[in-house]
Amino acid sequence: METEKILIAIVDDHTLFRNGVAGLMGEFNELKVVFEAENGQQMQYALEKHTLPQVMLMDINMPVMDGYDATCWLKKNYPQIKVLALSMFEDDKAVIKMIKCGASGYVLKESRPKDLLEAIKTIHTKGVYINELVSGKLIRSVTDDDAPDFTKKELEFLKLCCSELTYKEIADKMFVSPRTVDNYREALFLKLNLKSRTGLVLYAIQNQIFTF
Repeated sequence: METEKILIAIVDDHTLFRNGVAGLMGEFNELKVVFEAENGQQMQYALEKHTLPQVMLMDINMPVMDGYDATCWLKKNYPQIKVLALSMFEDDKAVIKMIKCGASGYVLKESRPKDLLEAIKTIHTKGVYINELVSGKLIRSVTDDDAPDFTKKELEFLKLCCSELTYKEIADKMFVSPRTVDNYREALFLKLNLKSRTGLVLYAIQNQIFTF
C-alpha cells in the first residue's frame, strides 16, 4: 500500500529557485507539490483553486505580499497549514519575525534536497522544525522527563528573547549587565542544546513559555 504523500506548496518570487525546488521535491515519493506561487497574493488565489497543502514553503522577501504578511494571513485563514520559512541567511531578526507571524520553523535556501525533505516531514509530524545550525537536535518538549530546570532569571531572559529587544536592551530591562545576559544565554544554549536566539524563541513558543 502506497504511503500517503505530504502535500506541499512553494511561495517564492525567484522563478528558477521555485521551479527547482518544486522539481526536486516532486522526485521524492513522500511529497506532492500541489502548486507554486511567486508571492503571497498569488498564494491566496492558488489556495482557492487547488487542493490545500499541508506544508507551505514560504520565502520571506517578496514583492506585492511578502512572507510576513502571507504567513499572518495564512495562519488566520488556514491555521491547519504549517509554514516552513525559507531563508537566504542566518538572520535571527527575520526568522523570529516569521515565527511571530505563525511560521513553525525555517530552513536555509542552501540546504540539500534531503535536508529539506526531512524538514518538511518533521514539521508535518511534529509541528516544529529548526535546522541543525540552530540546534544540535530537534527541540524537546518541556513535558519530557529530562526537561531542564530554569532559574527565574533564565526564564525571564527566555521570554524577553521573544521580543524585538537587542541583548543590550534586554540587559537594561532586567537591570543586569550585558555580561550577565551573555551568561543567561550561554546557560540556556547549554541546557537546551541550542545555538542561536531563533532556537530559543522556537523552544519558548513550542512549550508555551511565551505566546504571541
